[in-house]
Amino acid sequence: MSETEMMLRGYGLTTAEVFYRMPDYKNVLNTFVWQEYDLAPDHPKLFGFIEFWQEKIEGPLHSVRFTHRKMISPGEWRNVVGEFTYH
Repeated sequence: MSETEMMLRGYGLTTAEVFYRMPDYKNVLNTFVWQEYDLAPDHPKLFGFIEFWQEKIEGPLHSVRFTHRKMISPGEWRNVVGEFTYH
């Protein structure tokens, strides 16, 4: 599916900032930014990524901060067939 098709089906851009502890230095926090088109309010891709992180990545998670923004919705899109230019 293209990005436009995803946006028309209700997907929005989800951006997450992941704070995690360094494996060898538990007192040091590092960040990772993740961005993907996802469906709110369930956010299956985001939670799938967090589960993947917890299973496969050595750095334990400290916190996750995320935001979700719909770029367009089906009611905002319309098919333009012609265009008139006015000088």
